Amino acid sequence: MERLFKIFVYEEGEPPLFHYGTCKNIYSLEGIFISLIETNTKFRTRNPDEAQLYFLPFSVVMILEHLFHPIIRDKAVLERNIVDYVNTISHRYPYWNRSLGADHFMLSCHDWGPRATWYVRQLYFNSIRVLCNANTSEHFNPKKDASCPEINLVTGEITNLTGGLPPSNRTILAFFAGGLHGKIRPALLQHWKEKDSDLQVYEQLPEGVSYDEMMKKSKYCICPSGHEVASPRIVEAIYVECVPVLISQHYVLPFSDVLDWESFSVRVSVSEIPSLKRILMEIPENEYLRMVKRVKQMQRHFVVNDPPKRFDVFHMILHSIWLRRLNFVIDN
Repeated sequence: MERLFKIFVYEEGEPPLFHYGTCKNIYSLEGIFISLIETNTKFRTRNPDEAQLYFLPFSVVMILEHLFHPIIRDKAVLERNIVDYVNTISHRYPYWNRSLGADHFMLSCHDWGPRATWYVRQLYFNSIRVLCNANTSEHFNPKKDASCPEINLVTGEITNLTGGLPPSNRTILAFFAGGLHGKIRPALLQHWKEKDSDLQVYEQLPEGVSYDEMMKKSKYCICPSGHEVASPRIVEAIYVECVPVLISQHYVLPFSDVLDWESFSVRVSVSEIPSLKRILMEIPENEYLRMVKRVKQMQRHFVVNDPPKRFDVFHMILHSIWLRRLNFVIDN
């Protein structure tokens, strides 16, 4: 891939809706990827004829931030901008029509990322959609679409984010703190909210208690889906060497083509939430230590580097896209 893969980034469109995105908060990966691919000299080509894939550099986050009115709530702002953009590039270049969009891709970490593709049938059914909200019940297709992690960069800082206490210093069995979003968290909070000293579950942390410190002191970090399937807690847990406990439905985990999630996380079904403490207590200590070791090994695949480094999140996203590009052949 590193030797052969070339991406053409369409230059049409003006910031802030195109070629730009936020590089902090839970949508950070959208802006970071746009920035890194546009400044990359290894994978980006200025010659569209030598590209294997073509990137549509619109930002769903920026379109909604600048054009979506919170009272009127006109979702058609997505339709107008994305339909117009595809119409523009399909008339100026031969590549979209040649493949019916199958060798094109977009990336979004906004909850409405999938919705943004509804309005162009070929974008929805043919193109590679790189989404944080990788929900198969909402027609995410893992054969052609790629799941990317939701990374919450609170300040936009990308350094010194990894590291945690050694396992012997982790005194809490499992930890979660978060609001009643979606269908899974209410069940978790109903069964465990502030009821157990080993399984520390909060809707709101007590005053003076640090969220980050609680994660660093916990063996397992509970990562339930909220409104959408993806959760930034998964990457937060990996960063602090806390074994993620995944509670979700219909979620395609990031980079699952190549990462063995079972080796460094625990999957718990919604029906097993009442038994969560027993499930975690029954994991042998040597198995837990193996998972911690694997979590530390996985960190490099989820960190953001600028400039990018081999095997980091930027390269992992490109590899996921590359694998899907190999699934089809264009007849010239």
